[in-house]
Amino acid sequence: MQKGVLWKDMRNMENSYNNLDYEFKKLYALWLREFKVFLREKSRLVAAIFTPLLWLFVFGGGLGSTISKLNNLNISYQEFIFPGIVCMSVIFTSVFFGSYIIWDKKFDFLKSVMVSPVSRSTIFIGKTLGGMTTSIIQALILLLIGLFLGIHYTPLSIITIISIILLLSFALTSLGLIIGSFMESLEGFQLIISFVVFPLYFLSGALFSLKNIPSWLSILTIADPATYAVEALRESMLGIQGRHSFVFDIGFLTIFTIALGIIGIFSFRRMRAI
Repeated sequence: MQKGVLWKDMRNMENSYNNLDYEFKKLYALWLREFKVFLREKSRLVAAIFTPLLWLFVFGGGLGSTISKLNNLNISYQEFIFPGIVCMSVIFTSVFFGSYIIWDKKFDFLKSVMVSPVSRSTIFIGKTLGGMTTSIIQALILLLIGLFLGIHYTPLSIITIISIILLLSFALTSLGLIIGSFMESLEGFQLIISFVVFPLYFLSGALFSLKNIPSWLSILTIADPATYAVEALRESMLGIQGRHSFVFDIGFLTIFTIALGIIGIFSFRRMRAI
């Protein structure tokens, strides 16, 4: 009797393992498809890197030339905005990734995936990981450029920085996919996104210090989730603490990421396959 029960338990464990392995294979296939699309469109990488560099060297260099030292921090203005520029790259790339869900609808790729034996949760997570890969590659290139600006990294700070980028990228890629799941036209998506990415970026404190700002602006920056990513990155890269503690910033980003992930899964479940 005990041998029969033990054998049944072992069979159940084996079936669970096989099902989990099968889900990971489907997740990998969805991620791989998005990654291959990215490799074939090298112009995306060039365009996404060009804009942050423009802000960093033209805007940062021009405005930085009028500022000798920033609040007695003994760093240049370009160094100060560098964490914000990294966030900008993640924000724009991640949110705009949602447009690809509209292209998939137009070319019926999404329809074929939706009617396949793949759960909507797996589809959402697979596409989100694909969008994250693009953001992370671009962010890593910017981190290398930071070495020429005098940004010093340690093994611990690199792990921390990448973790923050992963959280922000997953959250904002989810946001882009959520918006894209409700849209039918690329033009409408771009119009809506313009009202999302620019407030996220400009209210995050990426380009200015959040100290001594007007109270109405302070309220808006607190409501901006990108603010906490910029603060956490700035503390990791430059050792400058923001208005909140590092633990609070990471905690807020984690909760925000989980919330958008859950909303994204529900939005994909309600999305029609046809």
